[in-house]
Order: sequence, then C-alpha cells, then structure tokens
Amino acid sequence: MMSTESSVHARPSQPAITSPLLSMWALFIGVLAMMIGNGLQGTVMGVRSTTESFNVTMIGFIQAAYYVGFLAGSRFTIRALGKVGHVRVFAALASMASTAFVLPAMFVNPAAWLFMRLVIGFCMAGLYVVTESWLNDQSTPETRGRTLSIYMVVTMGGVTIGQLLLNVADPGGFELFVIASVLVSLSLVPMALSESSAPAVPVDAVLPFRTLLAIVPTGVVTMFFSGAAAGAVFAFAPVYAARIGMSNGQISLFISAALVGSMLFQIPIGSLSDKLPRRGIMAGCAGAATLASALGLGTGTGNESLAVMFVIGATSFPLYSLAIAYTNDWISSEQRVGASGLLVMINGVGAILGPVAASTLMSLFGSAAYFWSLIGTHGAVFAYVMYRIVVRDPVPIEDQSTYQPYPARSSPLATAIGRRIPKVPLAKGVRRVVPKADKTPSSDEPT
Repeated sequence: MMSTESSVHARPSQPAITSPLLSMWALFIGVLAMMIGNGLQGTVMGVRSTTESFNVTMIGFIQAAYYVGFLAGSRFTIRALGKVGHVRVFAALASMASTAFVLPAMFVNPAAWLFMRLVIGFCMAGLYVVTESWLNDQSTPETRGRTLSIYMVVTMGGVTIGQLLLNVADPGGFELFVIASVLVSLSLVPMALSESSAPAVPVDAVLPFRTLLAIVPTGVVTMFFSGAAAGAVFAFAPVYAARIGMSNGQISLFISAALVGSMLFQIPIGSLSDKLPRRGIMAGCAGAATLASALGLGTGTGNESLAVMFVIGATSFPLYSLAIAYTNDWISSEQRVGASGLLVMINGVGAILGPVAASTLMSLFGSAAYFWSLIGTHGAVFAYVMYRIVVRDPVPIEDQSTYQPYPARSSPLATAIGRRIPKVPLAKGVRRVVPKADKTPSSDEPT
C-alpha cells in the first residue's frame, strides 16, 4: 500500500508502472550478483581444498557445513525480518557473507574453512529468504509464473557464470576469493536502492513431519534423495574434477554443463508433468539421471564427461520442483505453507548427507566413487517411485496442481511465489474454506 507521503507528492502527469516485473529489476540484478559470487566461491573452495591436499573426507564435511548453515539461516532470518526489516537484514547478511567469502584465502586450514562454509550457508539462506519474500510480495496472479521462471533462470544462470570466472585467476591465490566477496557486496546496492516497498513478514506455519509423511511419502522420499544428489553435484563436482586432473577451464565447463542442463529442461519437464501422470515423469527423470551417472563411471577428462553432467543436471535438478508439485497434488491449500517449509528442511538434510556420503565413498574406493554416490541417490528415487506407482493409484491428471520451476536451492518462501498464501492469521473462531478445485485425495498411502 502506498504511504500518505508518497501519495501527496505523486505526479499525476506520470503514468503508474503497471508491470510488477519492472518493479523487480533491482531484486533480480542483486540476485544475479549474489549468485555469481556464491557459485564462484563454492567452486574455488572445492578446487583449492584439493590442491591443498585436504583429506577427502574432511572436504566432504567442509562442503556439507554450507547446508547445515543454510537450514539454520532460513529459520533465523524469518524471525529477524519482523524485528529489523528486510533491507537491514539483507545488508547485515551480505556484509557477513562478503567477509566469510574472503577469509578462507587468509586462513588455509580445514577447521577454519568448515566454519566459514557454515557461516556462508547461514548468510546465503537468509539472503534467499529476504529476496524470495520480496518477490512473493511483488508478484500478482498474472505474473507469478513468470516471476518464478525468471528467478530460476537468474539464480542458476548466476551460479553458471560463477563457474566460468574460475578461469580469471589461479584458485591457488587470493584473487578469486576477493572477486566473489566483491560480487556479494555489490548485490546490496540494487537491493538498497530498490523502489519496491518492503513486504509484510509472512506467517511461519508448521506442519508435523509425521503428518506430511503419512499423506505423501513419495514427495518426502523424493525430496530427501534429490537433496542428497544436488548436494553431491554442487559441492563435490569441483573436488572430483580436480582430483582426476581436469584443468581450471575443464572444471568450470564440467560444473556449468549440469547447470545449463537444468535451466534448459526444467520448464519443459514441468510442463510435461502437468499433462501426464506426474510420478511417471519423476521416475523417468530419476532413471535417466541414474543411467547418466552410471555412464559417468567410464568417462575421464574428455568432452563425454560434459555430456554426462548435462544429462544429470537436466534430469536430476527438476526433481526438486517435481517433488513440490507432487506434494501439492495431495495436500490442501491450508497445508502448503507448512509443507513447503518442511520439504525444504528435508531437502537440506539430504544435501548435508550427500557430500559426506560422496567423500566417504571416494576415500574408500577412489575418485570414481563420486558417480557411485549419484547412482545410489538417483536410483533410490527411481526404485521408490516405481514401487509407489505399483501400489497406489495416481491423482487424476485434471486434479494435479500446476508445476512451478524452482532453483535447486531455495527457502520455504519461494513456494509462496507460485501460489499466494494468506500472510495474516485468521481471527479466533474463523475458519478458512478450501476451494473446491483444491480438494485432493487425502493420502498418497495405499488404501
């Protein structure tokens, strides 16, 4: 709502900006700078930890610390927004992240790096929460789909550009750490100068894990193992590539191939899942990712490894959005806010375990075990979804919720962009009515 002061001083001769997307330009520019820096920093630490001869198992814990911080940061930021506001929270977290990005170049030891990755994950989660809360508030029913699509492309595109910056300087120096730090600091500028008003703080809804598991176990299992797979791909791909002798240029392309695959195929796969039984699409993606991971066992440093990573990115990363859409097929509108927060937490737990599992296997069986970890995570999704297809009838296609694309890593507020949820609690004794179109079968469990 426009304030009294802005209403008094508004110029009647100037037409109002009618497109909410135009008012979001500053947010998207800030997100782009932030994700370029984050993508570069994560890869630099993975490559540098290998050249510094850190123990591979310890590298797994260092990379997993990011996701531990991510889980904590999401909860902290949602509470902090109501006390100090969006701009101040963003400024504080961006400054802290910028510092944490550059300090690993000064303190090159595993303990310091583990702590810094924890801090970085904490800060990045908070920055996601602020950004996604802002985007949710600025979205309208007509622009929500486009907003999510642009947000997904900007986020994944920024991480991809960050990989390519690996070629700008030697990961063994301090320059890349400084570049990543500067980029995150610059993300604050368009955010602070944005003409968009700070949104209201959303209600922190809670849905018990047992309730969600009882209603839609397929969504829970898929979200967990897709998190483990994404954690291994994001966190350990640079470690694997460096250990088998890829050059910096090859490493950047190796990781970028997965990200490009995700950007190109997430929306087409989602559109297909709106027209066909969604579990079949989920099983197809998981099966294709499993096969591609198996083919990765026979690749080295050549171009065939890029094709493998492209297919993995194209079929693995959409599982996150598919799990959210499938869960929404089975739950009511009243449960979606709580379910989204719980799904993000489940995905985060999987992402913590993914790098640890990959590093443990690599320490025991060598670098090729990286792809064995991906075979295990994607294979688990494929096997479980196929089992559910056999024992439980699907939701009718006409009753399926609409698919929305999400980045591979987001906060619980991102799902609210796709479907506006009331932000103010109802008065005592007042009951929300679920629209008829939103009524779905009560459980994904066998009858």
